[in-house]
Amino acid sequence: MAVQGTCDQKFQEVRQEFERNFAERDEVGASVCVTVGGQTVVDLWGGTADTETGAPWTDETVSIVFSSTKGATAICAHVLASRGELDLDAPVAKYWPEFAQAGKENIQVKMLLNHQAGLPAVRENLPQGAYADWDLMVDALAKEEPFWEPGTRNGYHALTYGWLIGEVVRRVSGKSLGTFFRDEIAQPLGLDFWIGLPEDKESRVAPMIAAEPDPNSVLFQEMATPGTLAALAILNLGGYMGAIPEYDTQAAHAAEIGGAGGITNARGLAGMYEPLALGGKKGDVELVNAGTLARMGRVSSATGRDAVLVMPTRFALGFMKTMDNRKEPAGVQDSVLFSEEAFGHVGAGGSFGFADPKAGMSFGYTMNRMGSGASLNERGQSLVDAVYRALGYQSSESGAWR
Repeated sequence: MAVQGTCDQKFQEVRQEFERNFAERDEVGASVCVTVGGQTVVDLWGGTADTETGAPWTDETVSIVFSSTKGATAICAHVLASRGELDLDAPVAKYWPEFAQAGKENIQVKMLLNHQAGLPAVRENLPQGAYADWDLMVDALAKEEPFWEPGTRNGYHALTYGWLIGEVVRRVSGKSLGTFFRDEIAQPLGLDFWIGLPEDKESRVAPMIAAEPDPNSVLFQEMATPGTLAALAILNLGGYMGAIPEYDTQAAHAAEIGGAGGITNARGLAGMYEPLALGGKKGDVELVNAGTLARMGRVSSATGRDAVLVMPTRFALGFMKTMDNRKEPAGVQDSVLFSEEAFGHVGAGGSFGFADPKAGMSFGYTMNRMGSGASLNERGQSLVDAVYRALGYQSSESGAWR
């Protein structure tokens, strides 16, 4: 498979692993991008964007990055916090008064970012197309009773995260989540990255290729059991996920789904995190100040078993931290291994974007053939590992690079 783009000589192992993904790991179409010290050192793409038409993956190809979108949504909140417009320690109801129903009056904004609010799902069966109806979703969540006492545990808010954080962003800024992200982050940084895709960009989207379900996965077993938190959180969205998913329809692409619907490529993911790898600012674009950046990278919630993902997880305020579950029992071994100083987010199927402020490095990887599991798979992890080796890092016993 011909790989195109550029790669600094120091990072040739990244190119080699990217090529191996196609040759040995069933990659179909993908892109990877790495920046170090404000310079792009890897910008590669290759493969097939659309298996039905045979269209190649080009430097203009974009795809859904699923939960990697959560990083973009979290950055929106932190931009507002850095500007002094949003207090993460304040009750959500300060900004969204209707939220103070059903025992939620004391839920703090940071609990939303930490997946601790107890709102990973809506109990009532949502109508078809609910995922594309912003008002319906935020009204349902405002009325919903938490599934646990807020702040006492965490459970992955797989899709509700986007409407919860997004509505706070909308109430504070006066702009919808997708508009705020476009105006304050994507356009200033020159990124092809959308939360709510314009119709004229639709032809650039590579359709996703769903992963074969892993029957040994505890998360898959939970999702297959009606009434569980995992089933409600991931499947009760009006058709977005499920047996005949609608996430690759134009309606879903156009919807502002801040928990999963972002559309970009590796260049967009790495470019979004680049200012955060450089102290919060790139050129004239300052996303956050130093204090906010430090807060963004600190572990703020961790658990022996996530209430939704049913595996150990570690989160900063809206971002995944390195998680080594390789020694956990079979079925809950999903891991993402990068440095302890880094933070970012994995998307379903294996997309990944993150910043490593200590290394001055940002990373992005996107693809169309999804892998199974709830975290990073072998294709993406091989690229991350190659980047850290090129930087002179070594893997520790905990799995984190240092």
